[in-house]
Amino acid sequence: MAVIDFGGVKEEVVTREEYPLSKAQQTLQNEVVAILGYGPQGHGQSLNLRDNGINVIIGQRKGGKGWNDAVRDGWVEGKNLFSDLEETIRKATVVQYLLSDAGQKAQWPLVKRTLRKGQALYFSHGFSIVYKEQTGVIPPPDVDVILVAPKGAGRTVRSNFLAGSGINSSFAVYQDATGRARERAIALGIAVGSGYLFPTTFEKEVFSDLTGERGVLMGAIAGIMKAQYDTLRAMGHSPSEAFNETVEEATQSLYPLIGKNGMDWMFASCSTTAQRGALDWSKRFEVAVKPLFELLYRDVQEGIETKRVLESCSASDYRDQLEKELDEWRNSEMWKAGAAVRALRPENWKKGQD
Repeated sequence: MAVIDFGGVKEEVVTREEYPLSKAQQTLQNEVVAILGYGPQGHGQSLNLRDNGINVIIGQRKGGKGWNDAVRDGWVEGKNLFSDLEETIRKATVVQYLLSDAGQKAQWPLVKRTLRKGQALYFSHGFSIVYKEQTGVIPPPDVDVILVAPKGAGRTVRSNFLAGSGINSSFAVYQDATGRARERAIALGIAVGSGYLFPTTFEKEVFSDLTGERGVLMGAIAGIMKAQYDTLRAMGHSPSEAFNETVEEATQSLYPLIGKNGMDWMFASCSTTAQRGALDWSKRFEVAVKPLFELLYRDVQEGIETKRVLESCSASDYRDQLEKELDEWRNSEMWKAGAAVRALRPENWKKGQD
């Protein structure tokens, strides 16, 4: 493993230089990788594995969106696409358990009774294993239990792969029954398109992931954007101005630059007026939201968040209730204004002129 200095802390990571795709292909040459679930991660990881020459099969309930997406992507029923999960597991040596967290809980009795000695049970999230008291997911002792967690949505896993850039992922071994669990995890991590891999544990992965999703990745940023937009609107600014100053400039100009160059570069490169204000107010926002993040982490750590997820996502009317919540965002002035702003972007205007 390569030793990299992360802000003064040295960590070991697996890079493609030391573990190239050819080595992963050699490690996995006798494996049959079954993907259970064709949601975002199932879609992205399975296609990347297939393109990298790995023997992949899909297990997905027939007739739903996932099945139709799999057929569209070239998976063939009876050859490498199966509606019977038990049949899919029996054909495999590696079982990538990529159903939703609630789906993993529901299907676990079937999966557990079908697993056999020497197989690898692969997760991309530590949820089911760490919160086993809530999910009931306790693997048999004679299978490897491993994790590869791409640090991005499944669609990004695929689009980055197609663009040749890859995506970084974490990996972990929870149970090594064969003596090959770590090697299997690293090889699969490279084969699904990871640019590099950093070690973690199932527990650390799920704690950081659930905190991030509810925090700066989606929940916190959505709430902060709405608070600023509503404030500007209340002070008499137009919808287009409020949206541009809240979302459009951030996503189209500043965030890509921060991603490329870092926040320090962004502070150094903006006007002195923006620089002074951003530096001063960043500290005030940090003080204001730190207690909320500490509360969020405790709720994740103590299983409060996961209990709520499992209960709500398992409800028979969950999809209907979800649509109502999403409609609140779709139909809000802020995101209707956003649709209009996006349509006016130069690249979209040019398309309309062709």
